[in-house]
Amino acid sequence: MSLPEKHRIRAAFSRAAVSYDAAAVLQREVCRQLLDMLRASNARHMPADILDAGCGTGYGARLLASEWPSARLAAADFAAAMAQKTASTTAAACVADIESLPFRNQAFDLWWSSLTVQWCDPRYVFAEAVRVLRPQGRLALSTLGPGTYAELRQAFAGIDHHRHTLDFSEPAPLAAAAETAGLAQLQIVRRTITLHYPDLKTLLGAVKAIGANALGDGRRSGMMGKAAWQALRAAYEAQRTADGLPASYDVILLTARA
Repeated sequence: MSLPEKHRIRAAFSRAAVSYDAAAVLQREVCRQLLDMLRASNARHMPADILDAGCGTGYGARLLASEWPSARLAAADFAAAMAQKTASTTAAACVADIESLPFRNQAFDLWWSSLTVQWCDPRYVFAEAVRVLRPQGRLALSTLGPGTYAELRQAFAGIDHHRHTLDFSEPAPLAAAAETAGLAQLQIVRRTITLHYPDLKTLLGAVKAIGANALGDGRRSGMMGKAAWQALRAAYEAQRTADGLPASYDVILLTARA
């Protein structure tokens, strides 16, 4: 998997902070599903200290605060605008990279991260998670697999050979990195969530609004020409359903114990 440079990711999510909540239907649904999975994996777990790693604008943090109102909640995001939004509504939030967290060893009972790990090197993410988790602490994360935006990739296939979205990893390398870091009792669930949009412009706007458009090597430089845009729109229209233009998300949920 090719990862974009960190400064490009930070800039994309800082720009997206204002529009993120309005476009984050997927993020909210994935957070709810991850919390359901965490409950099912250990219903008796009562964390005293929780970290939301890659908090975005704070929806996950608000969900965690509602679930465990007596817990101390910390949050981190390396896009300053995202961390500021979370800090203004929910939790003590800092600007930090989840591959290098500013917290002491064994500081948390629950490490949570929703739709963030796909931007990172999972080896460093899991090593840091294990470091800051207490013995028997829980980890819960969601990320996206390679089936994400399958319809968009198909539509672009006849137009050009540029990357238009982030490359996403299969679950196996993720699980291997988690086990290498020392995590145990891994549970992985994979689901497809399909959202529908009224037109291509709205769909692409939603992709960009959450910072998920392509960054790094292989992306298109410059604007798409009129003929290419019309060809792309026609290719995507061929996939329209009664609900609109589909966009599939290959969602991977993972829980584990330190």
